[in-house]
Amino acid sequence: MESNFVDYVKILCRSGKGGRGSMHLRHVKYNPNGGPDGGDGGRGGDIILRGNHNYWTLLHLRYERHIFAEHGGNGGKDKCHGTDGKDVYIDVPCGTVVYNAETGKYICDVTYDGQEVVLLKGGRGGLGNFQFRSATNQAPRYAQPGEPMQEMTIIMELKLLADVGLVGFPNAGKSTLVSALSNAKPKIANYPFTTMEPSLGIVGYRDGMSFVMADIPGIIEGAAEGRGLGLRFLRHIERNSLLLFMVPGDTDNILREYNILLDELRKFNPELLSKQRVLAITKCDLLDEELIAMLRQEIKDLTTPTTPTQPIQPIQPIQSIPIVFISAVTNYGLDELKDVLWRELNSESNKLQTIQADDRLVHRDKDMTVFAQELIDENADDDIEYVDDGDIEDLDDFEYDEDLDDGEA
Repeated sequence: MESNFVDYVKILCRSGKGGRGSMHLRHVKYNPNGGPDGGDGGRGGDIILRGNHNYWTLLHLRYERHIFAEHGGNGGKDKCHGTDGKDVYIDVPCGTVVYNAETGKYICDVTYDGQEVVLLKGGRGGLGNFQFRSATNQAPRYAQPGEPMQEMTIIMELKLLADVGLVGFPNAGKSTLVSALSNAKPKIANYPFTTMEPSLGIVGYRDGMSFVMADIPGIIEGAAEGRGLGLRFLRHIERNSLLLFMVPGDTDNILREYNILLDELRKFNPELLSKQRVLAITKCDLLDEELIAMLRQEIKDLTTPTTPTQPIQPIQPIQSIPIVFISAVTNYGLDELKDVLWRELNSESNKLQTIQADDRLVHRDKDMTVFAQELIDENADDDIEYVDDGDIEDLDDFEYDEDLDDGEA
């Protein structure tokens, strides 16, 4: 079954060309020398992006391979102005970033409902010969052509807008946490890669306050090389103010898993390492109080290892980030987790960091070498033609007769 969550599309857009001006000389009975009366051409239609909060994916644009605006009408006699081409509005969910598919250059960003961005401007209409009349040129026999249309192949990429982004290995309990803290109902099962698409949940807090949490599919070691689901969904945490790392409490080496996750984020976008972090030790219902106390002390005494499997040094040491022990199944530590997340989200350092890093994260140009492979993977199923074995046997027995005329069987 095909997923309804579509977070990027590739579309050929073309604005309308301007209509040509009319070259006409008025010649009627009793007025043989009426002079020029050619009208102007109409302008071509624009391609306009419009933010719409009623959409949350790009599914409605998945099969819109071409979007063309109307051309402007030509001018006519008696100073008739050509009709203007109809503008085309493309409704997109808030958080959509647009890139040039040819060069990967950033074009625009649609972040709020009702925002309109003119993607391609329609061509201006040409002037008719009436506009060129003068005392020394009373019968101009020329007019302007309309301006040409603009054409561009664009890539629309959706980046979910959320306050907290969950980062963890498959089966770390991310979906369970989202379902426990919010009314979101992501798929939950006891096997890896249960989550195949990002989901959002609104977490309620005290005094009617709330924040948004984003759950993305789990990443594994080597995801940057395409293992598992790769790093495709990490774009959805680029705009998050805070990253919540989740490591199961029954893992052999908590620090090792934490550093592997950091390394994969660095390979995707090194600027993600500068975001505020919180570490949640999950599945604590499998641990007793004595073991939890021992783990707290062990993490406090940890130092970053220098083994070959840990190629990076975290910008923010694990000892300096808030660490919370939780169990989403038994609700153990969830109130403490919400307090920590709310405090970190509203800290002055986090607000200042978000303001400084926002433009760099959102407006950087696209790495087309990586995106080209994503497009191939996304469209792979569309290019497959399925042939039954019986059809293959029929094709083998078929002999082509060059003497057959068209229409003969």
